[in-house]
Amino acid sequence: MIVKTDRPITAASCDQMIRSLVETYPFCRTELLTTTAFQRPIRTLVIGEGTRRVLYTAAHHANEWITALVLLRFAEELAEAIRTDGMVLGRSAKALSAAATVCMVPMVDPDGVDLVTGAIAEGSGQYTLARELADGYPDISFPEGWKANLLGVDLNLQYPAGWLQAREIKFSQGFTRPGPRDYVGRAPLSQRETKALADYTEAVDPELVLAYHAQGKEIYWQFEDYYVPGAEALGQVFADVSGYRLAQVAYDSSFAGYKDWFIQNFRRPGYTIEVGEGTNPLPLSQFEEIYRDNLGILLAGILNDS
Repeated sequence: MIVKTDRPITAASCDQMIRSLVETYPFCRTELLTTTAFQRPIRTLVIGEGTRRVLYTAAHHANEWITALVLLRFAEELAEAIRTDGMVLGRSAKALSAAATVCMVPMVDPDGVDLVTGAIAEGSGQYTLARELADGYPDISFPEGWKANLLGVDLNLQYPAGWLQAREIKFSQGFTRPGPRDYVGRAPLSQRETKALADYTEAVDPELVLAYHAQGKEIYWQFEDYYVPGAEALGQVFADVSGYRLAQVAYDSSFAGYKDWFIQNFRRPGYTIEVGEGTNPLPLSQFEEIYRDNLGILLAGILNDS
């Protein structure tokens, strides 16, 4: 197995796993979207040649790094089944590859992930920077409670879809400056990570996006009053195959997210999938269950079986 799910992922191991998958399976492709402010790579992983394009993203938040492993495991399982003329949940992998192009960005926040998973050494300049930002929020555990990038910006509060509302809400909650979570930044798409993902989304022009987060076993499919035909029905398919609950986002968290922006700008189905249960970062002991729960969602997104 190329994708190792028995240890926390890091930016370097994610990059290496993507490269190894591309080397092992020549029909897989990758490109470097950008590097972060601290020069960590953000890569895509693409499988398939079909006209239906879907875009799956994960690890928008640092302490939700387990979601990156979900996409990488899926990529490896799908690629191996294509090579061996096999099946994924009873579906021909080659037929899936012919019908759809699956674009993935497994790790949107590599700087933050490295902080939470211990790849940034205590006492280093990057660790000290994060520690100083975290000192302004003493009630948030460090580094386990860290969700942001290393500049202290929450990447899922960076999109121009109700960003001013998000700013007002988060400022009222005390998140008025860079820190471990919930700081919206100076302006929408002001971070390299979010600008790169927005640009890539526009280039792919997908029929659907999934944004993987943790935790709660819930699926969010709405943004304000935008009506997307078929979105609720497909969301119910996702709920049925996963056992997760199709839910509404709490008002305080319902603006400036990636799926919000996608729904607003593309008028197509966009979903936030909250995997697992407990306190982030979720333990790897939950990974196999999380993967089993989500394999059907990942396939249904390709097939659009609503």
